[in-house]
Amino acid sequence: MRPSAKYKYLDHQGVLAFAHRGGDRVAPENTMAAFQNAVGQGYRYLETDVHASKDGVVYAFHDDDLNRMVGEDMAISTLTAAEIDGLRVQGGHHIPTMAELFETFPEARFNIDAKAWPVVEPLIALINKTQTHERICIGSFSDKRIKTVRRGVGDVCHSVGPMGAARFRLGAWGRLPLSYAAGAVQFPVSEFGVPMVTPASVAYAHQRGLQVHVWTINDESTMHRLLDMGVDGVMTDDCALLKKVLLARNLW
Repeated sequence: MRPSAKYKYLDHQGVLAFAHRGGDRVAPENTMAAFQNAVGQGYRYLETDVHASKDGVVYAFHDDDLNRMVGEDMAISTLTAAEIDGLRVQGGHHIPTMAELFETFPEARFNIDAKAWPVVEPLIALINKTQTHERICIGSFSDKRIKTVRRGVGDVCHSVGPMGAARFRLGAWGRLPLSYAAGAVQFPVSEFGVPMVTPASVAYAHQRGLQVHVWTINDESTMHRLLDMGVDGVMTDDCALLKKVLLARNLW
């Protein structure tokens, strides 16, 4: 049974369907076209990553550098906002700012991965300026970055970081009555060959008041298997496929 949501962000009937980087099946990841496609299909939860420009503007962009998406051998953090605004990813799409996403999709909720330290203070300032505290969940591969963002914006929804994930694995393995401040654990199905999402770990998370969100799932059989386990959220690049699966199970 799903635990009561610790944060308004997580308060949603049914499974949380996340468009991972907006989805990449109809448009490049983290572009307005990708996010618009997801929202047009009915997605309310959008996952994205953020970096900051040299002058402190927060952009929805995954990689540290521009090689893969733009074909330029430079770090995004070395460019000004004006320079980034002039860039185009595959297909001629611009790189959107987080402020643009907040404004364009006022009903959407965003799972935000703070990818590097230079984005932390600009992200804090943006959240406070736009008053989007209840529309965000902060994640990161750095526990310290998560804590720093929370210090700056208050007790917003957040997932466990690496140390929290290790603590969760220890607690789940030993059935220890540990407590967790986070609202969710967000895991891949397995890591380094070790299963992360099992019926036992899902049950343990729910007992500890945590939702379980799994990334990044793009095949139908795995979606069904995870839903059978009782996971609370699924992140996918294939928005149409996840919607089809959830509709078939009357979970959309």
